[in-house]
Amino acid sequence: MSYHAMTPFRRPLAAARTIHERQPALPMPAESVSKWDALRDLSVGKEAFGLTDRDLTVLNALLSFYPDVAMDDPARLVVHASNAAICERLHGMPCSTMRRHLARLVEAGVVDRQDSPNGKRYVRRNSRGEQRFGLDLSPLPRRIAEIREAAQAARAAAEEIKQLKGDLSLMRRDLLCLLELVASESASLPCLTSYNDLLRLSSGEVRRKSNVDRLRAIKAAFATAIEELRAYMCPHAAENLSSTDAQNEQHYQSSNKELSEPERGKDMKEVRSKSDVVPLSQVVSVCPEILTYCGHQIGSWHDLLRAADTVRPMLGITYSVWHEAKQTMGDEAAATTLAAILQRFQHIRSPGAYLRKLCAKAAAGQFTPAPMLMALSRNPALPSSQL
Repeated sequence: MSYHAMTPFRRPLAAARTIHERQPALPMPAESVSKWDALRDLSVGKEAFGLTDRDLTVLNALLSFYPDVAMDDPARLVVHASNAAICERLHGMPCSTMRRHLARLVEAGVVDRQDSPNGKRYVRRNSRGEQRFGLDLSPLPRRIAEIREAAQAARAAAEEIKQLKGDLSLMRRDLLCLLELVASESASLPCLTSYNDLLRLSSGEVRRKSNVDRLRAIKAAFATAIEELRAYMCPHAAENLSSTDAQNEQHYQSSNKELSEPERGKDMKEVRSKSDVVPLSQVVSVCPEILTYCGHQIGSWHDLLRAADTVRPMLGITYSVWHEAKQTMGDEAAATTLAAILQRFQHIRSPGAYLRKLCAKAAAGQFTPAPMLMALSRNPALPSSQL
């Protein structure tokens, strides 16, 4: 008979458990740790540990088997309750479900197993002392600093999300008022569709659970849209725009003056026709980030252009720069270029200045988006200077 056939108990050795065992055990903290405070902080920062509410419900039941509040003695932090007893405290949760959540707690490193030779959970007492076999809760106090840090970060993020959603609600109101003012004066607005798309997008983001980065981007888009509308309604107020934007505009206006008249008068139809070399499917495949902001699948160049109109203010690109890009490159090439800029947004310091630079190159017949997409598909981490 083989050794495995004679062995009464064999538990599969999980990879996560093996990793935890290889790492040296953290020391117990100097201060006393309350089990309920540790559970409360872990509940707030659970996403950092990959845990769910149901996982924490099982952990709550395990903590109820530990009689003390302070988690001081690691030797007494081994819970030896049976699966049936744990499920009973979980109000009849199926044993298979409980074991699945328990495995997640072990994988997250907040609970450990102290298995006995036969796999049972019990306490062995003899003349040399006491030995416990079961579920070890000592990782909670040992990792309390990490748990508190995750909880603090989660609380800060939740507070920022609350503030951002409040700001978005006020900015939506301001944008709606400006749009109503434009409508009352029967003024023609060149980018009304993008403003309406921004309003619809923000309405859903305020209601649903969103991350901080996405809300920041939408807030920046609202700031750009409101600034543009105010400048459109009051042209003289354009002088009060931020000094950074003014410097960028002046810089690139002066550089445009250096272009010769033959370059300025280049046939735009010839430049625009070059955008047809890039299939729409390739644009969406290489630049999938734009799908996040359009709310639907992109099935035509019109869909891509409409998505680009929505994303454009989020990138801090003014309407004048975007209008110049479409006039110089053509709608399809401009939308393709903006999708590529969005894909590399974290590596481009000033998307508006970068797009204006590409416009100058396109006017001189030195730029089409096809090489940019090819470079991006070969190396997504390529810096903007090499696109």
